[in-house]
Amino acid sequence: MGGDRLFCDTALAARIERAEARLTAESSDAARARRGDTVGFARPLAGGVASFAEADSPFNKIIGLGFDGPPPAADLDEVERAFAELGAPVQVELCQLADSSAGVFFTERGYRLESFENVLGRRLGDAEFPEDVRLSRDDELETWLSEVADAVAVADTEGLPAHEDFPRETVLNAMRDMAGVRRYLAERGGEFAGGASFRVTDGIAQFTGAATVPAHRRRGVQTALLRARLAAATAAGCDVAVVTTQPGSKSHRNVQRQGFDLLYARAILVKGTSATSSSGAESRQAS
Repeated sequence: MGGDRLFCDTALAARIERAEARLTAESSDAARARRGDTVGFARPLAGGVASFAEADSPFNKIIGLGFDGPPPAADLDEVERAFAELGAPVQVELCQLADSSAGVFFTERGYRLESFENVLGRRLGDAEFPEDVRLSRDDELETWLSEVADAVAVADTEGLPAHEDFPRETVLNAMRDMAGVRRYLAERGGEFAGGASFRVTDGIAQFTGAATVPAHRRRGVQTALLRARLAAATAAGCDVAVVTTQPGSKSHRNVQRQGFDLLYARAILVKGTSATSSSGAESRQAS
C-alpha cells in the first residue's frame, strides 16, 4: 500500500482549504436562511472566507487563506470590527502549509495559538459499501439529527480531549445548516447505532462528522461508517477523501486504520474572548 500513500503539497493543501472555505460560507448562509434574518456574514478574505453564522457556531471563523501571504491589514481590520460588533472573538484556522508570513502577521496582531487540528486524507479507489449502513431518508432527518447530537454530547474519553464544547442546540443547528451533505446511518439489531455525513466539493469528499451511540461503541460502527462514505465518494467520482480530527483522538486512530494519511495541521489562532468552537472537525464525533 506504500505506493498509494497520499503526499500533500501546497497545491493539494490549497485545494482542500478552498473546499473548506466553501463549506463554511455555504453553511453560514444556510444558518441565516434558517433564521430568516441577515445577522452575520460570509465574506471573501485573501483567498479564504471570514464567516459568522450565529452565536457559538463552528462556522464562526476565518479559513482558507494564507497561501498568497497574509490578508491586507485594512481588510482584516474590517473583518475584526464585524466580529466585534457581534460580540464574538476572531478565530483563524491557518493551514500549516500556508505561507509562513501569514502566521507572523496574525501573531503580531495579537492572535494567540489556542489549539491544533489535523487534516488527513487518502486516495479513493474500489470500496465495498457495508450492509449495515444506508443513506438516511429525508423523512428521517429529525431522528438522525437528534440521535447524532445525543451521541456527540457523550464524549469518548480515549485520546486527547477536544478543546471545543458545544451546547446540544448548537450542534443541532450546525448539522442542520451543513450545506450539501449526504447523511448515513448505521444500524445494529434494528437500532440506530451511529450517523455520519460527507459532501463533495470539486472532487474532494469532505467527511463532515460522525458519532456512535454510546451503547454501540467498540462494535465497529465508526469503521462501517467510514467505509460507507469511502464507497459513496468513489461512486460520486471523487479522487480524494479528507477528514479533520483532534490530534491523538480515537477518531484520528480510526481514520488512519482506514488508510488516511496525515496531510497537515491547522493552527487555531484566536483574538478576543476564548473561542469554544473549531472547524467542524470530526473530533466532535463520539467514537
